[in-house]
Amino acid sequence: MDCRTGCGACCIAPAIVTPFFGMPGGKPAGVRCVHLSDALRCLLFDDPRRPQACADFQAEALFCGGSREQALEMLSALECSTQPEAHR
Repeated sequence: MDCRTGCGACCIAPAIVTPFFGMPGGKPAGVRCVHLSDALRCLLFDDPRRPQACADFQAEALFCGGSREQALEMLSALECSTQPEAHR
């Protein structure tokens, strides 16, 4: 599956716990990455400062569904399900 144009769900739903360029405290789940453009494109896509977690993510129907809304729901649910009980 190719990344869906105009989605950006993977830049919003998951947390990135390690500090990275522009977000020295990491990125909390549900918070829009500062590098997500208004057109919902990653501004660090080919930049070596792009977080490894982002580079490792591969768009798949299992995670991205059939629409941006489904992707946000699915990735948010996955993020929530991987948190320790105290954070749910």
